[in-house]
Amino acid sequence: MTTETSAEPSTLRRGISGPLLFAFILGDVLGAGVYALMGVLSERVGGMLWAPLVAALLLALLTAGSYAELVTKYPRAGGAAVFAERAFKNRLVSFLVGFCMLAAGVTSAAGLSIAFAGEYLQTFISVPAIPAAIVFLAVVAALNARGIRESMSANFVMTAIEVSGLVIVVVVVGVLLSGGGGDVSRVTQLPEGTGAATAVLAGAIIAYYSFVGFETSANMVEEVKNPSRTYPRALFAALLTAGVVYVLVALASSIALPSEELASSSGPLLAVVEASGVGIPSWVFSLIALIAVANGALLTMIMASRLAYGMSEQGLLPRALSRVLPKRRTPWVAILATTLVAMVLTLIGDLTLLAETVVLLLLFVFLSANVSVLVLRRDKVEHDHFRVWTFVPVLGIASCILLLTQQSATVWLFGAVLLAVGVGLYFLARWGRSRGARTDAVDARDAESPHA
Repeated sequence: MTTETSAEPSTLRRGISGPLLFAFILGDVLGAGVYALMGVLSERVGGMLWAPLVAALLLALLTAGSYAELVTKYPRAGGAAVFAERAFKNRLVSFLVGFCMLAAGVTSAAGLSIAFAGEYLQTFISVPAIPAAIVFLAVVAALNARGIRESMSANFVMTAIEVSGLVIVVVVVGVLLSGGGGDVSRVTQLPEGTGAATAVLAGAIIAYYSFVGFETSANMVEEVKNPSRTYPRALFAALLTAGVVYVLVALASSIALPSEELASSSGPLLAVVEASGVGIPSWVFSLIALIAVANGALLTMIMASRLAYGMSEQGLLPRALSRVLPKRRTPWVAILATTLVAMVLTLIGDLTLLAETVVLLLLFVFLSANVSVLVLRRDKVEHDHFRVWTFVPVLGIASCILLLTQQSATVWLFGAVLLAVGVGLYFLARWGRSRGARTDAVDARDAESPHA
């Protein structure tokens, strides 16, 4: 890979330094996934929780390489949908890539709300999970409508809180080991009758969910100092840091508890802390976990609602989604629509299905980004930019296809339904816009006609 200095001018102030960008990406990647999915992952790989996380990290780094080139090459592009439009010159393809991002965000928020309403919340109050998840999404929507703007400093604090919880897991299990507790042999144990390669690949689909989020940083590149150097370094450093933390948490979880106990818990890391015997109150760790999950859900829903609003403004979704509150200037219809969809998805109640669907949808986005890198190599820009080795997007394409082949028929069906809804909304938006244009033309013609 090579890195060059970008001279691309910007109307925005380039005030985001490397450390701040690193913290933003790390905060987007860390937290919610690992807090929610360690138990789900143990069903696939038993005690070898670390192996699919390493595999998922390597696969994520391939697509991150493609993002690093595209984002620094087109620093105002704003994401994979615009990369696809540049590469394929097809409005429908661009829409599908953007809608996959939108649907993945809403589905992810639904999964996070289920995780929020699990054992972490039950530490404080005993309530039915699904109603609690729906109320949680309503609160997130209310905050979103008020115009929540996460500053970089606030994200720094939230990231520190999320990381502190994961550090606690590693430290308390270290104390457990030093006292002769735990079972290190579990870190190589697989479910009975399962081969290592098959289990790790199946687990990588779930583990991949823990690394998504880095793609949202594409929207910030115009405000990054010296982006051609800063962005790739922050991106890769954040992913590698997340990978190291995840592997340590995975090892600690396997040492502390048998996979059966992890799999049966909706708050697996809380169960690990409690099993260590270290005197950390359950409510303290549960609060940290709730903050991590809630922050992830809020950021995800802010992204989804703004994406829906933006696609409406571009004529890709119905015009109503672009309506905003007069005083708050927040896209209230887009917020309401995305929240209602997320609430409906919580009724599924299956965190595994929701997480795998998020991965399925994002794999199409990442596949598009990897192909776009190769197609756009013929497009020369005046400023210098990061350039990834050609074999990286090629392997990225192969990795996306490999993971797509591992998805179950149920996940494919669920994803297809979501995309079918999207295509319907796309043609509805086109019909609405064309009808509006015809009406405007008739009105203009009548206005120009002489009165009888």
